[in-house]
Amino acid sequence: MRISILGAGAWGTALAINLSAHHQVTLWTKFPDHLAELSTHRVNLSFFPNFPLPDTVQITDSLQIALDAADLVLIVVPIAGFRETLRSIAKTQNKVPIIWGCKGFESEDSKLPHQIVEEEYANKLPCGVLSGPSFAEEVAQGLPTALTLASEDHEFSNQMAAQLHSARLRIYSSQDVIGVETGGAVKNVITIAAGISDGMGFGHNARAALITRGLKEVTRLGLGLGGHRETFMGLAGVGDLLLTCTGDLSRNRRVGLMLAEGKSLNVILGELGHVAEGVHTAQAVLRLGEKLNIEMPITQAVCSILHEGVSAGKAVEVLLNREQKSEAY
Repeated sequence: MRISILGAGAWGTALAINLSAHHQVTLWTKFPDHLAELSTHRVNLSFFPNFPLPDTVQITDSLQIALDAADLVLIVVPIAGFRETLRSIAKTQNKVPIIWGCKGFESEDSKLPHQIVEEEYANKLPCGVLSGPSFAEEVAQGLPTALTLASEDHEFSNQMAAQLHSARLRIYSSQDVIGVETGGAVKNVITIAAGISDGMGFGHNARAALITRGLKEVTRLGLGLGGHRETFMGLAGVGDLLLTCTGDLSRNRRVGLMLAEGKSLNVILGELGHVAEGVHTAQAVLRLGEKLNIEMPITQAVCSILHEGVSAGKAVEVLLNREQKSEAY
């Protein structure tokens, strides 16, 4: 299959490396300087420096060339650039199915990616979302990874999952687009909280409690938005949450660790050098919770630290002193 990957960050590059073993892959970057770097070195020095691109991967900064070369388009730009990318595709009038791998809510209006697709990609071709527990470095290395591909078009999700599936990249199909997207978005916020907990030395017990209660928040919001409960018990829910809350490769976890050190958000983002989606997603998640009358105490604590100047210690104190209640809630 001919696959064009739009977005040459760490995740897009990792997918290009992995999928090129079985497919004809084109990797698109919108920046001419980045194209020059990739073409000259065959390594993504800016975002993914330790993994050479296979010779078979084509590189371009022309969206038209990328689309013309594709039977399927994978969009893996940050959520902040997703709408712009869709608009650019729409202008070309290409008729190509798309799958997106961006995680988060649009910060301005708290919309999930599929809602942006409905507004900006009106050709009605099959489309879907790819998500699940997956660090880019391990995918590039070809280490075993399992993901979920969700589409409302059952035939499309089954067909694409089968096409992308391999022994080391297992793809499971689903029809729960909302659940898969919500799991991938909200877990980033919970992961920041887990990083704060670990950074403050609260130990494994506290981390396990936080992940468990965080899963409650993910599930409550997901159900409120129309997701299916079983999705949050699967790869795109608890699987992704466990990975990012415990794995040292998680950028959102590193944000939490540095917040626990007392570093400012601006300093943290400068040191990180990559997008940490949880930072931009937290307020959108909190707004949705308030709109749906869903209590989101961990998200509230993270927002207070990120955007209200509350210290990590004070926010944790507020969480620990919440009213005792039934675990079922």
